[in-house]
Formats: sequence, C-alpha cells, structure tokens
Amino acid sequence: MRTVLALYLTQKLAYSNDTATVIYHIFTSLAYFFPLMGAILADSFLGKFKTILYLSIVYCAGSTLIALGAIPPLNLPATSMTVLGLLFIAVGSGGIKPCVSAFGGDQFKLPEQAAQLAKFFSLFYFSINAGSLISTTLTPILREDVHCFGDNNCFSLAFGVPAVLMIAAIIIFVCGRTMYTIKKPAGNMIVLVFKCIGNALSVRAKERTANPREHWLDYAESKYGKGIVADIKGLLKILILYIPLPVFWALFDQQGSRWTFQATRMNGELAGYTIKPDQMQVINPLLILAFIPVFESFIYPALSKIGIRRPLQKLSLGGLLAGAAFVLSGFVEIALDSTDAMLPSASEAQLRLFNGLPCDYRFHTDIPNLSGFSVPSRGAYEALHIELPFAGNGTFQFRAETSEIGCVRENMTEFSGSFSLRAGNAVSYFISRKGGTSSLVEYADTAEKDRNGLPRMRLLANVRTTKQISLRHQGNTDLLYNVALNQYDLMAVTEGEYGVYVGERPIATVKLSAGGVYTLILDEFLENEFNLQTHTITPSNSVHMLWLVPQYVVITAGEVMFSITGLEFSYSQAPESMKSVIQAFWLLTVAIGNMLVVFIAEAKFVKSQSLEFFLFAALMFLDMGLFMVLAMRYRYSDSTAGGASSLESIEVETQHGKKKQHDALAISDTMSERSAKSTTYANEAYRED
Repeated sequence: MRTVLALYLTQKLAYSNDTATVIYHIFTSLAYFFPLMGAILADSFLGKFKTILYLSIVYCAGSTLIALGAIPPLNLPATSMTVLGLLFIAVGSGGIKPCVSAFGGDQFKLPEQAAQLAKFFSLFYFSINAGSLISTTLTPILREDVHCFGDNNCFSLAFGVPAVLMIAAIIIFVCGRTMYTIKKPAGNMIVLVFKCIGNALSVRAKERTANPREHWLDYAESKYGKGIVADIKGLLKILILYIPLPVFWALFDQQGSRWTFQATRMNGELAGYTIKPDQMQVINPLLILAFIPVFESFIYPALSKIGIRRPLQKLSLGGLLAGAAFVLSGFVEIALDSTDAMLPSASEAQLRLFNGLPCDYRFHTDIPNLSGFSVPSRGAYEALHIELPFAGNGTFQFRAETSEIGCVRENMTEFSGSFSLRAGNAVSYFISRKGGTSSLVEYADTAEKDRNGLPRMRLLANVRTTKQISLRHQGNTDLLYNVALNQYDLMAVTEGEYGVYVGERPIATVKLSAGGVYTLILDEFLENEFNLQTHTITPSNSVHMLWLVPQYVVITAGEVMFSITGLEFSYSQAPESMKSVIQAFWLLTVAIGNMLVVFIAEAKFVKSQSLEFFLFAALMFLDMGLFMVLAMRYRYSDSTAGGASSLESIEVETQHGKKKQHDALAISDTMSERSAKSTTYANEAYRED
C-alpha cells in the first residue's frame, strides 16, 4: 500500500509534494509507534491471538476505507476516508508487529522442536520477502496500466487488492484457531520498566538527601529488587546509543516519498518498457537479497583487515553510507532542475506568441527592453524574463506587420492591440485568422510540468472545415482524446506517440514524452489540407530513472550495515529480561526518524529540493559524528555466553510496505552452546542455536 501511497496523495487527492511527504511520514511514524500498544495489549490483556485478530480487522477496515474512497463514481469524501484509513492501518499494522512472529514461535515446544522452529522462521522470512518483491512490482502496474472508471489509472484496484487479500488472510488465520497453542497474557516487561523508572524517580525525590544512593535507579531496589534494577541499567546503557539512530530512518524511509517524487520527473523508458516511478522501490529488497552473502563473504572480511570489526564501527559506517546516498540524490536533483519549467519570478512576466498563419510577423512594442521581435510562420516567440517597472498588471501597446504575399492577398498585412502582462505570471497569444483578418487570442499560460509526470499539451487551431480533432495513441488503441478546436485548455495525456485525425483521416503524428509541455499549432492552409507544428514549451523528462540506482545501492549497503548490525548488537548486549524492551525502543527510533522528516518538510529550511537532500546528508554525517563519540565510550558486555530463556522477535517495515523480520532467537540452557556466528538472512538478525 505504501508503494503507491505518495503518488495517490499527489495525483488523486491533489496534495502538494511537501504535504504528501508529511502525511506519508506521519503515517509511517504511527505505524512504528503503535507496536508499543500492541505489545502491552498482547502481554498484559488480550494475548497474542486476540491481539492479532482484532487489530487485523482494524487494519482491514483501514485498507477498505482507502480503496472505497479511491472509487470516483461513489463520490465519497476520499480525503477524509484516506486519512481515517491510514490511521486504522497504522494502529492495525503497528499493533500486530510485536505479536505475529512471536505467536508463531509459541507454536513450538523447546528444546525438542528447535529445528522446526528454525525452519518456520526461514519460511516466514521467505514469504515476507516474496510478498515484498511481488507487491512492489505489481502494485504500480495495477495503479497505472489498468484503466478504470474513465481514468487513465486505477488506484482503487491498487488499494482494493491488498484489502481483499487481508480479508482472506484473517479468514485463514481464524480457521486455524483450534490447532494453535494460545498462551495466556503473562505481563509486559515494557510496562514494568516504566513503572520501575517512575518508582526510582519518585523515591529519589523523597530520599535523595536523607538516603543518597550511588545510582538514581538504585532507589527502586526496595520494590523491584536488584536484578531488575541492574537489567534496566544495562538497558539504559544501550538506549543512550540510540539517541542518534532516528536520523538514519529519516533518510531511509524517504525512498517511498521524496525519492519516488524524484522518479516522477525522470525518464523510465527501458527496452520498450516504461518503469513506473514507484517501481524503483523494488531495488531495495532485490539488493538486500544480493548483499547479505556478499557482505558476509567479502565486505566484512575486507573491513576487518583495516580494523573495522566491532558492531558499532559497522553501524557507524552504515550511517555514513546513508548520508552519501543523499549526496548522490542531491546531485541527481541538480540534474533534474535543468529539465524543470522556466517560471517567472515575482517581479517578472512571461510572454509567448504562437503564429497560426503561413507568414512571418514583425512586432513593435513599448515593452521596456523589448521594442521589437519577429514571430515566424506557424512558429513561436518567447520572452521569459520581462522585468516590469511596477508591481501588478501592466498594459503595453503593439503593432504587427508582414509583407509576405499570402497574407497581403488575404488583407492580413498588419494589426495592432495591447499585451496584458502580470508580475509572476505567464500570458500567451495566438495569431489566428478571424473574419478574414489577423487577430490575437489571449489565454492564461503556464510552463509548469504535470505533477503526475504526464505530458501536457495545448492545441491552437486555425481551421475552417472542422470543429474537432482526435489524438489516438499508437501503442494503446484504447486511448483516444477528442480535442475541441475552439478551446485552449492545457490537458494531461498518457505519454507516447499519437496519430492526429480529422474524422477518420490521419493528418499527422506527434510524440508526447513524459513531463514535457507542448503547444500544437494546427493550420488549414488549403481546404482540408492541414499543417501541424509541435512546439516544446518545457522539455520532457530527459534524465533516465536508472540514475537513481547508485543512491539505492549505497543506501541499501548502509541498511545492511546499520539495521542488521544494530539489531544483532542490541540483542546481544541487552540483559536477558530486557530483550523485548530493546526491540520496542528500536522500533521507536524508526517512528522518531519519520517525525524528523515531517519537521524538516514543514519547517522549509531550504527552498530547493536538492539543498534539502544535502541538508539531510549533512545532518546524517554530524549525527554519525555524535554516535562515534558515544560508541567510543561504550564498553561491550559479554551477554551472549549464556543461553536465553525466551523467544524474542521484532518486525520492521521498510518503505516498501514490506515486513522485514529481525528475529533474534534465544533457546534454553539445555540446548547446545550458542554458535558464535549468527546466520543472517535478508535484513534479518537471526541467532541460531
């Protein structure tokens, strides 16, 4: 669902890129905040089965709301339904995160079924990654290549398919209830931690002077015991290292927002297939599968030779790679800026003239610094930087003349009038034949690209014998646009090559490329003889989408070193009783990171998107500097020597809407000695005994 969410917010709900980014990351942040609620519900009140069931229904309701809101004929309040649906999905998906894999682990009796448990997690991991790869590939196809309800896309289907599959998943899950091992709630360690900390602060406020202690948590020993207090001290020792971590997630999760918007301004044509902007997100899970064995076999041994061996060193390097990825995205953005529309500044006006007649005209005006210019036959003239001597509107006189014999015969040798220019705006005029004389038709203009990445075209016609032409897509015969000749509307169309028809008679072909803004001039120079000229107002998306691949490669390499290493480090260093708590706080770093994106997007520290990317990169580099200082002060504890008593798991959802499992298995003391080397799957920290 998140694969197409950002484009739905901009293309269908008409949000700006900044507002869509804010909504996207608030939703993602909530999805990583609600696991705390899910863990407390499961462990203290409902148990894992009921928590999964109830919150899956909430999840399903949210998906259904969004899908129904995306169906145009229903005329439902799509914006309200989308916001409410996203809230339901955040509650549902976030709430089941800490429960699903742990509930699966509950079905096995340890240590007798340790091998089956390991096999279960392998299959679980495989299904999750398979689902991610399939969905990030197919959902954009459902969105763009399927046409429904008269639209050139079908967001309702892209949202509806996951909703239907979620309903099926709930039914299958419930059907197996009689076969499940369902454990009763046994209390939640997260709640205990906060109660202990609260008790320590309360007692310290009363006894700090009369009964001083070495550590502020020691004040809770009388109620909670030395063991729990010691474990919380170990927890806080790790949580201090977590302070800089949200910045990494602020960068990483922009693959589904800013980087997707970046892709909409690029050329996706590749060997006859057009890559959808949201399909670029599939690169991450593909690279994860490829990178894990490469890092284990080659990268980590090479890093070890130059002294980078410890987990915190690898984690620091992963963060630096994320910053480097945003440096690359900043340079790509600079390249994209050169293909953007040339828009007038607040003190400038833009003037365009299009000549629909078969003769050149010379204009004389009283516009400052623009006393004269020529407009060629069936051609165009642009003045993009007219500095107005005053604010607001300005009216300037002109006189146009020609000496070409064709226009002399038709009494169209000269005409005069005025141009109305407005600061910060563009205005265009069309020279046409009206009543046997030359005349100007004025219309509001803009060179701005379509926000959905589609080509935009306007038809200016100087025609006597027909009132309509049609554009027929040569690659998709179902695509047909009928264009009235007495209108001057700018319309967005599907990219591709079109045949131009008067009735059933083809008169020309025109290619309209993604992101381009075009003006077509149609002139009937003899009866039923037509001439069509295409003028490019704004160039199409010429930077190829594959230029995004380097930044995806670098940030995925950073993810492997940051996310997997960070989880393995946290699990191995956390006290035995605090392993579930440390995983909850790891998820919270993702939530906080997404809120950081919201803050920067709303604050608008910089106006340029490229500068924003560089700002995030600089923030990441500074953040990793702080992390390195904290890491140098950290003293590793040998907490992996003993066996563990419980199964802990964590589920982390990336920008693909996929759930990457970071499962750290700890089996009882009666099992064989813990292996020193962890077997790591795709973005999964998985300790095998």
